[in-house]
Amino acid sequence: MIKLLSLLQNENMKIYRRLRTWILIGILVAISCSFSIISRMTDTGTNEGWEVRAQARLQSNQAYLEESNRLPVLAQEEIRRSIVLDQYRLDHDIPPSENTLWGMVLSMSILIQLVTIFTVVIAADIVAGEFATGTIKLLLIRPAGRAKILLSKYISVSMFSLLLLVVLFVSSFLVNGVLYQFSDIGSPYLHVAKDMTVQESSMVLHVMSTYGLKCIELIMIVTLAFMISTVFRSSSLAISMSLLFLFLGQAITNFVSYWSWGRFWLFANTDLTQYIEGKPLMEGMNMTFSIIVLVAYFLLFNFLSWTIFQKRDVAA
Repeated sequence: MIKLLSLLQNENMKIYRRLRTWILIGILVAISCSFSIISRMTDTGTNEGWEVRAQARLQSNQAYLEESNRLPVLAQEEIRRSIVLDQYRLDHDIPPSENTLWGMVLSMSILIQLVTIFTVVIAADIVAGEFATGTIKLLLIRPAGRAKILLSKYISVSMFSLLLLVVLFVSSFLVNGVLYQFSDIGSPYLHVAKDMTVQESSMVLHVMSTYGLKCIELIMIVTLAFMISTVFRSSSLAISMSLLFLFLGQAITNFVSYWSWGRFWLFANTDLTQYIEGKPLMEGMNMTFSIIVLVAYFLLFNFLSWTIFQKRDVAA
């Protein structure tokens, strides 16, 4: 345990002593704050008059639903959800959450993709960089075994991704808290259940759970980058392949969704927020199924990393 802690300290020093690391953190904070400020400046302000807009949308959706009998079942369901939600807001005087503190913090969760990109850069270099510079030989002559060395690198990368996630959340909360004067901080989150009833829950818990579930893709992409870096000893290959899957993963998911085996595709399961709204991507998918698939991929990626790293000849 002492050796592992020493290795962790060493790996974290390598990460945080580099100017690149702090530049990435600074870019993340700057983009988060800029997006929030621009959104607030372009906001027509607030939720004033939301009742009129909700009433107009409600009447429009009702009329459209009555006239369009040939709409797909899913489209009809979405319209009914909107009708039920608007009616509930009007009946209980609950304005929409988009132009609020928590609404903006929730919208900033899209920047978790940026967190993923930055972490991939670190994960791709943390093993391959040792081979490129030749320092891997010096590292492996230490009394700690290869398994502990690789584990310390993986944990360090994971800790870095967690740090970026916390930085994103805190910076989004603080800047939007100032912009919206911390108003509506206790507003509820409204969710339309399968039986078309509206359920209220804590907006804070919803935002936290959304961030937590969205970071699953972060973990899987980072683990993939770490595996490629370890197996192929190339940071550029690890970065390019990981980002390729990150940006094309959803497109490939949409393509394979026409077949039943498509639900076993990694990126069909990484977005667990699909189960918050009760809208699984494919038939036969649920939270338990997706978790099992993700665990299987996670174990496979790490098995390849550990097995190949243990057997690799560093002199080659």
